[in-house]
Amino acid sequence: MTQLSGIGSRLYSGETSFNIIGNRKRWYSISAVFILISIAALAIQGLHLGIEFKGGSSYTVNKAGISVEEARTVVESTGLKSEVIVQKIGDSKIRVQTGNLTAAESTAIQDALASSFSVAVENIDSQIVGPSWGKEITKKALFGLIAFLLAVMLFLAMAFEPKMAISAIVAVVHDVLITVGIYAVVGFDVTPATVIGFLTILGYSLYDTVVVFDKVRENTKSIAASGKSTYSAAANLAVNQTLVRSANTSLIALLPVGSILFVGAGLLGAGTLKDLSLALFIGLAVGTYSSVFIAPPFLASLREKEPAMIALAKRVNARGGAAITPETHAVRPSTGRGPRNQPKRKGRK
Repeated sequence: MTQLSGIGSRLYSGETSFNIIGNRKRWYSISAVFILISIAALAIQGLHLGIEFKGGSSYTVNKAGISVEEARTVVESTGLKSEVIVQKIGDSKIRVQTGNLTAAESTAIQDALASSFSVAVENIDSQIVGPSWGKEITKKALFGLIAFLLAVMLFLAMAFEPKMAISAIVAVVHDVLITVGIYAVVGFDVTPATVIGFLTILGYSLYDTVVVFDKVRENTKSIAASGKSTYSAAANLAVNQTLVRSANTSLIALLPVGSILFVGAGLLGAGTLKDLSLALFIGLAVGTYSSVFIAPPFLASLREKEPAMIALAKRVNARGGAAITPETHAVRPSTGRGPRNQPKRKGRK
């Protein structure tokens, strides 16, 4: 505990420092593993789209004591050949989702559910979504996501610099790929609530990234003129200075979302909350990771290739200033001056 006491002030002053920029290959490797798993999951089993996107029919029976297996057996007894998804919502509701049905098939399912569970047909909540409407919703969701990314890139390019905008978008794409991949792995339905969750986590990830980039810009504002440290060393200091803030903000955000996911959707069975809460929980965690371990190192990689930054690194290394050395990937502190030669003392004659 004594080592953690005052760590925020030590990180801000540079007394304690985690070499995040220098270990960029390690963070890239971790992200690459999760991205490959996500791509494999999407290629093998894909996303389970809700009826709002692919079209279909939904029937909700309001009665306690009905199991998922019982409802599935009743629906399959009607001779339905399309895919059937049965979910339990709380303790008193069961929801059955199917593909596109004819009027006769829809009536047969409603009658079978009503007679098997002794409920009136009027008490079964039905929802029918046509395939054309589902395609239109899917198209609008994709257009909204693309427009969001373009607007963010334009804003960041004007407010900061183009390379910061590129780095932020790379982090956002990283977050979306991993979140969507985990959705494919767990098999949750993608609903409009999921899309809302995706847009929310994109905003949160960008917010955290912008805070880090603002500190990077402050530390590197006149770095070429001062020549005290390399761009990577200054960026690494900025990440360390905002590290405690990012961790605290993310923890505070994850606690209520985790409560909704594990308590609300898991223990209490509020199935309508799980789509939104899962997207938020995964996205907040991945977004925090990318804003610290992906976006700043990627930005440093882009900036260190500039001729001015290459020349700066040579001057700093020659003078013994702060640099992230390629041999040890360690931050070498700056002394602010070269070696001092003591004058020789003259002897008495």
